[in-house]
Amino acid sequence: MARELDQVVADFRGRPLPGGYTYVWVDALAVRCREGGRVVSVCVMIATGVSNDGHRQILGLDVSTSEGEASWTDFLRGLKGRGLSGVKLVISDAHKGLKAAIASEMPGASWQRCRTHFARNMLCKVPKKAQDFVAAALRTVFDQPGKKEVHEALHHLVNQLDRFPEAAALLEDAADDILAFADFPRGHWKQIWSNNPQERLNKEIRRRTDVVGIFPNRDSIIRLIGAVLCEQNDEWMVSRCYMTQETLAIAAQVDQIRQESLTTGFTSLPDAAA
Repeated sequence: MARELDQVVADFRGRPLPGGYTYVWVDALAVRCREGGRVVSVCVMIATGVSNDGHRQILGLDVSTSEGEASWTDFLRGLKGRGLSGVKLVISDAHKGLKAAIASEMPGASWQRCRTHFARNMLCKVPKKAQDFVAAALRTVFDQPGKKEVHEALHHLVNQLDRFPEAAALLEDAADDILAFADFPRGHWKQIWSNNPQERLNKEIRRRTDVVGIFPNRDSIIRLIGAVLCEQNDEWMVSRCYMTQETLAIAAQVDQIRQESLTTGFTSLPDAAA
């Protein structure tokens, strides 16, 4: 049974990725396994994306010793080798190794820093009694009708945070990274401004791996998590579209819109879903 399942998972992990994927989410979770007579923590790297037909898909799965740049580079290079193309935005946390790998292996794609992870980092720079206020103020930045208003709201918040200079500096420095989503259709913003879609997938994986506790080896990690992801991918493919083909076609124009914005100022993509 294990041999049969291994082949199913291997075919799933190695399948071609044709057709283009506008958005890609990348994340990792730690899993414990036995190696060399001791229990160690290894990194399970997972990528999901939205194809041009509007369905979410599991793009890749791998296990590495750490989340270093070399590991992430090999992972992303493997996705490209299987045909991953057309990527306009990569969403992830701000892990240095992952960020560097995205920059080197996904030239031309924007990077969206997960707003949820950023908010946690920013609130660490604020006294506890002021965290609720700052968190609420940060949410208003994302609750704007267009790109111009989003950027204006962020700069206004930077000025409001003059009492907390470390938080203000962090926000100002990260502006381009956490507001990359604003270049894309308004109807996609909630899905692409954070890694929350990936986090929900991770919870389902955790529900299965917590039962095991400590895996006997890396192959068993690939076998179990690969089977879970294969099943999830099948469900996504027969469910309703995650995004419409019409709005994805609009998102594909982002490079043209960026060029126009250089001369005309802030320009938001038209949103057929609005």
